[in-house]
Amino acid sequence: MPYTIRVATVEDYPKLVEIWESAVKATHDFLSENDFEYFKKAIPEQYFPHLEVHIISENNNPKGFGAVSGDTLEMLFIHDETRGKGLGKKLYQYLHETTRCTKVDVNEQNPQAIRFYEKMGFKKTGRSEKDGSGKDYPLIHMSL
Repeated sequence: MPYTIRVATVEDYPKLVEIWESAVKATHDFLSENDFEYFKKAIPEQYFPHLEVHIISENNNPKGFGAVSGDTLEMLFIHDETRGKGLGKKLYQYLHETTRCTKVDVNEQNPQAIRFYEKMGFKKTGRSEKDGSGKDYPLIHMSL
């Protein structure tokens, strides 16, 4: 399957939010509707502008995105229709090779993501009661 990875631009943000929404609806059933709407607005306004976001596309059609800050993988989302086809792994491997990220925080209520990162070699190293926004979504801290 031909895929490409490139840095996102502001023009990509609406498509990235669409991918995020699809992925989150499929994997984050624990997220309240209010918090879903909060993050849907906050991600393009408060997160994307401060990160170098990479898009993975299949046949020039964006299917997922990820971003690293320092040594931490900040986000990795794959459109629900494409999950399980290896694009998340390819994007993670690319980000790891180019940035040497060694840490990730994962929502405790998202066991699929925890299993994914364990397959990528991460081990659980700790836990927080709240997420990075101070909301009551416990995080599992993982490291290579």
